[in-house]
Amino acid sequence: MAEHPAYPVGLRLAGRRVVVLGGGQVAQRRLPALVAAGADIHLVSPEATPSVEAMADAGEITWEQRPYAEGDLADAWYALIATSDTAANDAASAEGERHRVWCVRSDDADRATAWTPATGHSEGVTVAVLTTEARHRDPRHTAAIRDAVVEGLRDGTLVAPHRRTRTPGVALVGGGPGDPDLITVRGRRLLAEADVVIADRLGPRDLLAELPPHVEVIDAAKIPYGRFMAQEAINNALIEHAKQGKAVVRLKGGDPFVFGRGMEEAQALAEAGIACTVVPGISSTISVPGAAGIPVTHRGVAHEFTVVSGHVAPDDERSLVDWPSLAKLTGTLVILMGVDKIGKIAGTLIAHGKSPDTPVALVQEGTTAAQRRVDATLATVAEVAVAEEVRPPAVIVVGEVVAVGPHGTA
Repeated sequence: MAEHPAYPVGLRLAGRRVVVLGGGQVAQRRLPALVAAGADIHLVSPEATPSVEAMADAGEITWEQRPYAEGDLADAWYALIATSDTAANDAASAEGERHRVWCVRSDDADRATAWTPATGHSEGVTVAVLTTEARHRDPRHTAAIRDAVVEGLRDGTLVAPHRRTRTPGVALVGGGPGDPDLITVRGRRLLAEADVVIADRLGPRDLLAELPPHVEVIDAAKIPYGRFMAQEAINNALIEHAKQGKAVVRLKGGDPFVFGRGMEEAQALAEAGIACTVVPGISSTISVPGAAGIPVTHRGVAHEFTVVSGHVAPDDERSLVDWPSLAKLTGTLVILMGVDKIGKIAGTLIAHGKSPDTPVALVQEGTTAAQRRVDATLATVAEVAVAEEVRPPAVIVVGEVVAVGPHGTA
């Protein structure tokens, strides 16, 4: 007799009884999706993994701590059979057949009445890949297809045209510290869908080369601003393009709200009545030290880290940083935009009690192919930075954590 392929379908299980037999690793993997679907989940198992037990403690599932018994599948819409007892699995499958309950079996897919597809999600779309014929079933191949489709949707390499009208607006996208692979998947997808991209110099520039030819790319540093301040000109450009009905991405380095003036742009857009989406980015404050082998916290060494801007010197009346208080902290100090002020910063920290021997690392162009790390101490960092010709962008790390990693002296 010819084999009939499985018929794919999406189950709407919200509020409906779902029975899970067995509380092991299979249940641990499958339960989160059932919880997300809003199912009324009843777990029957003498034991459960700590993660499954935590779901029961949180009230996400109802757990009956016992083996399977006849009648457990009564009134169920769907069942996941995943015990280590083959006889119990057979009995549960037979009960499901009698009650017309679709049953998935982890131990013997050929004897199940339903199969679980390899699923993934991207921006409201569920991708489900199912091998419809038993003789061709290869879970690894199916999962690989799923992963390729989901990754393509997330990073924009697989773009499906939008049939519904998009709402014009601006997305403030944090591009991460420089390595194009470190932008978030949502940020990369929004880039792929953009009509206009207004990019910072410190954003992941390599991503711009991947944009389709029709996308207008604007260098924020080159926006003519005449009588306006540069930031006002950028705000006006965002508003102007959005009002033309275009999807606009403001691509910024790091995170939009970490010394990125992202809130100024969000406020300007709100005042103009323009919809704004904020996509957080990986901040250089943590990622760049990490890429250079420096943990900003480490057990027994640093229990806190502080991030400050060094774009104005400690003796500048415009500075909002309490440098004397920072000198008294025992944790890690991360300084952004401080290369040309590092001499005055180091001198101020030493003057207010910081040891001159405190380790310092300057990480230039972190996470990129041009990354380099220069080590010094507070006493020597000004001289070393000049001698080594350290240039922005560079992240400066002050503290004992500098000596912890493989590049340090500890």
